[in-house]
Amino acid sequence: MAPQLRLVLAILLIYLIGTPTSVLASLHPVVLVPGNTCGQLDARLTDEYEPPGPGCGVLKQGRGWFRLWENFTALQEDPSLFRCYADQLRLVYDPVAGDYRNVPGVETRVVSIGTTRSFRFDDPARKNVCMEALVEALEGVGYSEGVNLFGAPYDFRYAPAAPGLPSRVFSEFSSRLKLLIKVTSRRNGNKPVILVTHSIGGLFSMEFLDRTPLSWRRRFIKHLVMLCLGVGGSPLNMWPLASKTLAANPSSLQASVLTYGNRSFASMFSLLPSPNVYGNTPLVITRDRSYSAQDMADYLAAAGFSENVVARYRTRALPVTLGLRAPLVPMTSINGIGVPTVDKLVFWDGNFCGMPQLVNGDGDGQINVQTVLALQGLIGDDPEQPYFKSILIPNTTHKGMISDESALKRVVNEILRASAS
Repeated sequence: MAPQLRLVLAILLIYLIGTPTSVLASLHPVVLVPGNTCGQLDARLTDEYEPPGPGCGVLKQGRGWFRLWENFTALQEDPSLFRCYADQLRLVYDPVAGDYRNVPGVETRVVSIGTTRSFRFDDPARKNVCMEALVEALEGVGYSEGVNLFGAPYDFRYAPAAPGLPSRVFSEFSSRLKLLIKVTSRRNGNKPVILVTHSIGGLFSMEFLDRTPLSWRRRFIKHLVMLCLGVGGSPLNMWPLASKTLAANPSSLQASVLTYGNRSFASMFSLLPSPNVYGNTPLVITRDRSYSAQDMADYLAAAGFSENVVARYRTRALPVTLGLRAPLVPMTSINGIGVPTVDKLVFWDGNFCGMPQLVNGDGDGQINVQTVLALQGLIGDDPEQPYFKSILIPNTTHKGMISDESALKRVVNEILRASAS
């Protein structure tokens, strides 16, 4: 069944079940958009799939859907699956379609579209990363899954492309999110929706909003609450792209996708530092030369990417980064500060396969304070932006924003304040 059809059927079921009047009267509905790697993925393999080694996928070919990301239990039982799953998560670029797609023979789908159930992983550690604790905190103040609380998971490997270029997966996500917001509003007495995002989910949501008519935004979006995101990427994200050796030889799935990243993902390029924010500031330093955000094409080439990949960065990802605009709906941005956050990477001998020396600045451990200040300037300076509030919470990490009790309390209070305004 197509993902959008599953979403429609799920929403119709919610509509038929009904919603308590008391809840409808007091709270605006919330749709949560999670951060990177928090959309769970199922996969199935066809005979076209060519595994990277013996045992990878042979037993699963033709056997239907299985959990690809993230199956903590299976990986604990059989660590040899790390390489298999990392390979099946890869993307390839189709020059004919002008777009990214799965490896031939691998079909994928996002799990539990329209709900927050996909934020619950079988790995207990993921509770602190993927909004599960935030869901529980919202339920504690009266929100209810499937009534006025919904989730919008997505395939984190993909990213929006520059306007006019094909980006099928992001376009499908945008269509599903738009439908979810509209039906959620209708089911909750036509109240507009509070969109709450974490990390890169905020980037995708800002791009989604920018590509909807302003009249639609102001009808259906009550407030955008964006957690842990500035504008302009982070030098930390240059590290995963540096070493093809580390990415090709993961010791775990997390090492491949979370720690060192995956060089094939379109979304990796959306997280790179923006020239608008970092300018000529050296971000990667070697004995022979330094690389700034304005030198990103040279850096990618030095890291081993082909001319075609560098060209895709210039034409697909960079225009999105440079073109971010204020959402023109009421917005609250909440970020952590006071945590050592990578400002520069030093590969002094020029060996990108080695461990860099890290030079830290301020931020939340992943998001630099420079990007938060840039967000304040971008949105605060737009005369058409109806409302903007920026909150900085000291000594709060990127994942602590959605897991630490004190931070969660502040986040939930801001959501309730947005609902009551």
